[in-house]
Amino acid sequence: MNSAATPAPAAVMDRAQSDLVLIVDDVPDNLAMLHDALDESGYTVLVATSGETALARAAQAVPDVVLLDAMMPGMDGFEVARRLKSLPATAHIPIIFMTGLTETEHLEAALAAGGVDYVTKPIKPREVLARMNVHLQGARRARQEVRQAGQARNALDAFGYASLTVRAADGRLMWQTALARTLLRDYFGAADAHHAPAPVIDWLQAQLPQVPALAAQQIEPPRLVIERGARRLSFSLHQQTGDSEGGGDWLIVMREVSDAAVIEALALGFKLTAREAEVLYWLLKGKTNRDIGDILGSSPATVKKHLERVYVKLGVETRTAAAGIAMARIRQTHPQFEG
Repeated sequence: MNSAATPAPAAVMDRAQSDLVLIVDDVPDNLAMLHDALDESGYTVLVATSGETALARAAQAVPDVVLLDAMMPGMDGFEVARRLKSLPATAHIPIIFMTGLTETEHLEAALAAGGVDYVTKPIKPREVLARMNVHLQGARRARQEVRQAGQARNALDAFGYASLTVRAADGRLMWQTALARTLLRDYFGAADAHHAPAPVIDWLQAQLPQVPALAAQQIEPPRLVIERGARRLSFSLHQQTGDSEGGGDWLIVMREVSDAAVIEALALGFKLTAREAEVLYWLLKGKTNRDIGDILGSSPATVKKHLERVYVKLGVETRTAAAGIAMARIRQTHPQFEG
């Protein structure tokens, strides 16, 4: 069982092939018996002989189930369970206690600490396998839901739509995409990582009384726009995602608009050079060739040459046509852009 003594990083463990089990027991004979039985049944097995090691293993590998000895020297199993349940990354893991204590108060303590089940010592591997299978079915469903949610959030970020869910009652952040976390920090600082910024909470709570009437008329609630110099961050209220008690949880989608972001979108969308994209951007802003030259430090003749290449790439012949096509594209990626 030495191959399981040092866990591989979670990123390289193939969860599609087998479930990952963490066994925590300070008695080597118990570890060996369970390890062999689980290994023969097709599980990937990690072991820990102390509470501290168990917490480190769980944080690194995020097992699908934990078999946890209740009574260990130092940190006992009850404390290990409480700590696992207090951390967002491991709170979902089902914990099955292994205990020689059968008094009601000890079993209640195991459940109160976060255990979903228990088996009594001496351990019977077949009983452990049967109990594990029941709880692993729920863990697999939960893991699939988390994976799908993560894929959806990553997709939103890829299209520039930063998303978060906020609990209306107190403004607590229930989840957020990586891009949302970055934008909130950029615009509001890192004062409170667990709650939405005060302006967002105030805006959300102000919109809730109007939502039913606006929805009936198919009207989008007013957006919140936060400006930071040339950058603007807009917040749009989408559907309710949680229980309606206290206002429920609400999906909010953020979108940043900035000169640089729009210019980059033009360059990518039409395969323009950086300078061609800048020229087209200022054309959208209604600037003349002379104005654009002054802004970019070029002559009007140079601007004209850039525009001629832009027309070819857009398949148009006039400023008006170029502006129309470019504006239509920008409205798709930056709805708040004002030409």
